[in-house]
Amino acid sequence: MIPTEATGKKPLRILFLCTHNACRSQMAEGWAHALKSGVFEAFSAGLEPLGVDPRAAQIMAEAGVDISGQRSKHVSEVPGPFDYAITLCDSAAANCPFIPGTRMIHHGFDDPPILARDAATEAERLAIYRRVRDEIRAFVESLPESLEQEAGESA
Repeated sequence: MIPTEATGKKPLRILFLCTHNACRSQMAEGWAHALKSGVFEAFSAGLEPLGVDPRAAQIMAEAGVDISGQRSKHVSEVPGPFDYAITLCDSAAANCPFIPGTRMIHHGFDDPPILARDAATEAERLAIYRRVRDEIRAFVESLPESLEQEAGESA
């Protein structure tokens, strides 16, 4: 059974990971807080934190989610244990340290800063960020139901 606020059970503790904890994992954490606050206790972290990407904060604000107060953190800074750690980029999946008692899942998304480098205009760059933002939102909306399926595929 999935823990929820309504059942009085503890929320699932979920860690979203990407290499720099600058964009994708920050968006996922923001969506989890906005859409699933009674279901999850959400965190984000990275292996080489760089700071929150200003474009990520901008396009999340456009969608009504403020991540400007979030900060980029190293995975060692977040308080475990977690029920699930979800890597959002291939690099994090390949290099993530072992987290005892945590089910590891990989669900990769395109990296907006890398794709946006070749965009000709700021509008084109933001369109890339918005597409990935919306894909991450759809993924977070599918949680927690999709976690068991994702965990099975990762095994």
